[in-house]
Amino acid sequence: MSEPIRILNLFTNMNRGGAETMVMNYYRNIDRTKVQFDFMVHREQRGDYDDEIESLGGRIYRMCPVYPQNIVRYQKMLKDFFNEHNEYRIIHSHMSELGYFAFKEAHKHDIPVRICHAHNAPVGFDSKIIFRDILKNLIKPYTTHKFICSEPAGEWLFGKKNKNEFVQMNNAVDASLFRYDESTRKEVRRELGVNDSTAVIGHVGRFNTQKNHKFLIEIFKEINRINADSVLVLTGSGNLEDKIRNQVKEMDLEGKVIFTGVRSDVNRLLQGFDVFLFPSLFEGLSVILIETQASGTPCLTSTAVSRQTEISDVIDFYPLEESPANWAKKALELSNRDKKDTFNQIADSGYDIKTNAQWLESFYLENNK
Repeated sequence: MSEPIRILNLFTNMNRGGAETMVMNYYRNIDRTKVQFDFMVHREQRGDYDDEIESLGGRIYRMCPVYPQNIVRYQKMLKDFFNEHNEYRIIHSHMSELGYFAFKEAHKHDIPVRICHAHNAPVGFDSKIIFRDILKNLIKPYTTHKFICSEPAGEWLFGKKNKNEFVQMNNAVDASLFRYDESTRKEVRRELGVNDSTAVIGHVGRFNTQKNHKFLIEIFKEINRINADSVLVLTGSGNLEDKIRNQVKEMDLEGKVIFTGVRSDVNRLLQGFDVFLFPSLFEGLSVILIETQASGTPCLTSTAVSRQTEISDVIDFYPLEESPANWAKKALELSNRDKKDTFNQIADSGYDIKTNAQWLESFYLENNK
């Protein structure tokens, strides 16, 4: 029996972010006797998914962070890596424009397939935007395939004029794992220490600027003012967590906000929520929103999120320009809806992992020149 082809995935690290979770969904469901995933990561510390990757037969290679002060060192590491590893014919980068350095070196080593994957569509201006714009242009001639999770993400990274070259790779989930189950809902709520009557507002996401936790806490303050029998469950970790904890304390919400940390059982946790609140400043196509819809949990998300995310009738979009009080009223209105089984809606929309994994497997096999 022939060995599987090996795909080199590029990531910052393999923690439980949206793109990382999506790739792991594909990895679990692809035929690993034909296609095997390896990972080049850019942090020394182990990621949340590292143990599972290694158990599935994947290899993890560690590089230095792609920081300006590391560029010369990083380029040397890349050169040494590709000199040593000639088994890769396909590189799939999930690092947006930061994949430029690896792509340039891979091109020198005649690696024919270099997939750049657009996962996000950032908005606004920050200190890195000029540097990012430069790299976006530099990576173009080294990119052979332009993968997208949503059109806004693709347009940001590749430009609207290249839309005819976009390859849609759905942020697919194993819908069967998230399927609504009343007994699981009761079990999760017992674990959270809440009553059947308590309004449980949930959020899953990194504590970073994009996820807009500050506004989320302001919304929950209004929710709790209207309904004192309510709690907010925040799942995830990140550099802004301490700041958000301080905000919770300053707004006198301690005991009303539950910080769960990173969880490996998000499929279960979602069952216990009455409404999922997601006021992001920007997104590509959110994996967690696909998962939440698969659980049948009503979602209230900002209009900054791509409309391609709407794959069921349990999601509502609301403008960030609206006040926290109005967001609170809308969230409580949704929390009173009965939960429903959305499995067929998710499958019919094309976001169940089984079919998508078969598609990706065929793509890799056909392009492994």
